[in-house]
Amino acid sequence: MKKKWLVLIGAVVLVAAIALVGCGSDQVKLSTENGELKISLDSQSQGIWVNGNGKVYATPDIALLSLGIEVQEETVALAQANASEAMEKVMEALKNEGVAEEDIQTQQFSINKVSEWKVVYDGGEKEEIIGFRVTNIVTVKVREIDNVGTIIDAVAVAGGDLTRIDSIGFTVDDPTPYYEEARAQAVEYAKTKAEQLADLSGVELGKPTYISESTYYATPNYYRGDMALEAAPSAETSISPGELEISATVQIAFAITD
Repeated sequence: MKKKWLVLIGAVVLVAAIALVGCGSDQVKLSTENGELKISLDSQSQGIWVNGNGKVYATPDIALLSLGIEVQEETVALAQANASEAMEKVMEALKNEGVAEEDIQTQQFSINKVSEWKVVYDGGEKEEIIGFRVTNIVTVKVREIDNVGTIIDAVAVAGGDLTRIDSIGFTVDDPTPYYEEARAQAVEYAKTKAEQLADLSGVELGKPTYISESTYYATPNYYRGDMALEAAPSAETSISPGELEISATVQIAFAITD
């Protein structure tokens, strides 16, 4: 009976050990001594663990415009022809405003039927195609923020009633310096917290044994809409880029030396 209990206990310990190993083999050490299984955690699993956050703000130097043409006509051929003609004028306007060809990229092109449901004599409904819609949208990278309003106005004039402005976003061309500053803040904040915890606990803080940085992105700030600009504005469109928030998060484990 005693032997069975020993076997059962050994099995439970083995399962627990395997579970710990599954959590990270670099954190668990298994050893045997005098026929007994021993489990110990390495230094990386001990000590003082803290998180640190850093945050900086950047003034955007790039604007991203999503704009184009949308046309609806009775036939595909007519809708596509009118859309093509209007889009050529929009592209010409963009180039005249100094936008480089490599900064213009097609985002969406689609041809869709437009239909409506009509009631028939027996009380049912029947789908009837009333036309076709052609949509051609491009993403435009504007490298001169001050020209954004002028470019939007030029596109509105070129495309006329067929113009669509889907969204405007702002970003920075090179976010690396801002990432570095945010990262430095995060590490310093983590170190300060660890020192305070060590002091409150009455122990000596050692060197870092583990450092991890979370993934972060400086995604553009977008302002979305769905506008058909019917005529040229009487005054230049006013655009405010605001600021971008760029952040970094680190996790650091410090050894305890005392």
